[in-house]
Amino acid sequence: MKNIFLALVASVFLTAPGVAQTTASVEPASLIIAGAVERPLELKMSDLEKMPHTRVEVKDHDGNPATYEGVSLVDLLKAAGAPVGEKLRGAGMASYVLAQAKDGYRVVFALPELDPEFTDAKALVASALNGKPLPEGQGPLRIVAPQDKRPARWIRMLQRIEVVKIP
Repeated sequence: MKNIFLALVASVFLTAPGVAQTTASVEPASLIIAGAVERPLELKMSDLEKMPHTRVEVKDHDGNPATYEGVSLVDLLKAAGAPVGEKLRGAGMASYVLAQAKDGYRVVFALPELDPEFTDAKALVASALNGKPLPEGQGPLRIVAPQDKRPARWIRMLQRIEVVKIP
């Protein structure tokens, strides 16, 4: 009986590192920016944390005040080399951004509606709400578009942003 107990204890200690490795090997969240860009990107949360952040004060779906913090969507597009600013002209005016969530939900923004040279509207890739990381089911990233009257394009669990040029 004593040998069985020792064998059980030994097996727990020998398998414990494998359990720890499995837990540690979970990939951190990332955001892919692809499509009609010069430099496709796969940004980890640590990459996003190093970028300039901004805040927007909005009313949430229930009408309560909320402060979201994150990186401007247009700054992310610039980092990937999307045609914004002086590069956005001619046929590029028919380009759009397709944002996709983990659950398959997708929304579209016309590229000019995100560019500060065309509009004062702002869209944010938020990672925090009221000073805390986004709650499960919303994050770790979401788009917040304060200019929208309805938050239907405030895509939660954001995973991919694709710039699409219409031929």
